[in-house]
Amino acid sequence: MIGTQTETFRGYGKLGEASGQTAVECRFGGEVETVLSAHASVTLLSVEAGNGEVHYTGRVHFSIVYESGEKKVCRAEKGVEFSAKAVSEICCPAYTPRVGLQTENVSVRREGASVYLTALLGADISLYGEKTLEYLTDGELVCKRESFPVLTAHLCGGAAEADDEFETDFIGDVLLHAETVNLSDVHCETGALVLEGEVNLGILALKSENSIVSFERLVPFRVEIPCEAAQAGRNAEGRVCVNDIVLHAEADEEQGKCKIAAELTLSAEGCVYEETQIDGVADAFSLTHAVKLGYADADCAGVGEAIKLTERVSGKAALSSPVDFSDVFQAVTLQRAEANLVDGEEKRLEGVAMATLLVLGTDGNHRGVEISLPFSVPVQAEGECAVSVLACGMSARQRQEGEVEAEATLKIVLTPRKKWSVHPVASVEEGEALTLSDSAVSVYIPRAGDGLWELAKSLKKPPEEVSASNPDIEFPIKKGQRVIIYRKKNIL
Repeated sequence: MIGTQTETFRGYGKLGEASGQTAVECRFGGEVETVLSAHASVTLLSVEAGNGEVHYTGRVHFSIVYESGEKKVCRAEKGVEFSAKAVSEICCPAYTPRVGLQTENVSVRREGASVYLTALLGADISLYGEKTLEYLTDGELVCKRESFPVLTAHLCGGAAEADDEFETDFIGDVLLHAETVNLSDVHCETGALVLEGEVNLGILALKSENSIVSFERLVPFRVEIPCEAAQAGRNAEGRVCVNDIVLHAEADEEQGKCKIAAELTLSAEGCVYEETQIDGVADAFSLTHAVKLGYADADCAGVGEAIKLTERVSGKAALSSPVDFSDVFQAVTLQRAEANLVDGEEKRLEGVAMATLLVLGTDGNHRGVEISLPFSVPVQAEGECAVSVLACGMSARQRQEGEVEAEATLKIVLTPRKKWSVHPVASVEEGEALTLSDSAVSVYIPRAGDGLWELAKSLKKPPEEVSASNPDIEFPIKKGQRVIIYRKKNIL
């Protein structure tokens, strides 16, 4: 039996991914005549791994701006808690799930005197757990040794606060606010994972009885999460969410000004990747027996350095309902964007920037018009990337009747996904004994392109013996080259 030596690498890493989708509904009463704008934000409350399932709960905050039967612009808010699950065949209670929730769509419908808002929520789930890799390190074999890179994931989480104070023209009431996180930088410092970016705070306000205005602020943030594994130069990824926001407004009618203070509570979670090199065996053979090798399989997934871009896009927008020159454009609110990377002669980011345009008609009625601005931006990126796009500074105007020209600033972050697999030798099964040649000299014609290892394996000779017998041979082998093998003969 061929003797072997093995070792076991034990680490922690991503074992798989899952996704989920659920709809959450909220009812508003008969005082709502016409919904002008609807928004839903979601906060994760708990998450738990089970057998074949991931269970998670959260809370959806619904906000609407509406016009009453008396043509007054009003606001209403409600919160709804929900529970959902996502199916994953590999999931078990020992795993640690990380769940990212996002609102994919908000729809409005009327049934009788009531108005119903439905938020379609998407969940992106990563599953982490213990990983083991058993591999061959030595034995009674001729071994081709190699260093294999493997990753260990270190999870961490924390919280932080961000605030901003600014002055605007006089407003009577805040109707709606929405927050979108732009996480622009994730890096490691000694003992801490640092996440930096900005929150785009959009506010819709009532200026006077029939006048609606919108404005936005980019509120910077920096979150430091303690993490023993964090070291400068290590790759990491993270997520930041707005858990809560408190707005204070102080109006000064005499000066026609209003001071607004925003206090945001942020939650953050991250993953630091530690790369380790294990010294194993990539290939092996025996000088005396045929062998069957078994290989271990380990998949590694990490991230590369983020690519950050800022682009200004413009063009003709698609409309959910028609407009004309009699309409007064009052505000653009709930700006957002969706995009995907598309391969071609050049890589491009293609998507759409969206917002709600609030207009006032000649009849004195307000209405909300959904506008969509498609865009296509060339980018320099390699391989698979996670895409994050923040739309801000969006504006709309009507140069030709019935057509809306829109502009928006896109803040783009592309995070390369690094994936690779390692396959070290893990086991050896001994076969039949080899029939050894008793010739003093053998001439062998190898395959063109073979290296020293491939040649030695074919000849069942150690690489150093093949090199010593053929000092002038060059690798890789060229067509027509010959290899001479000398064998010592014992003279009786």
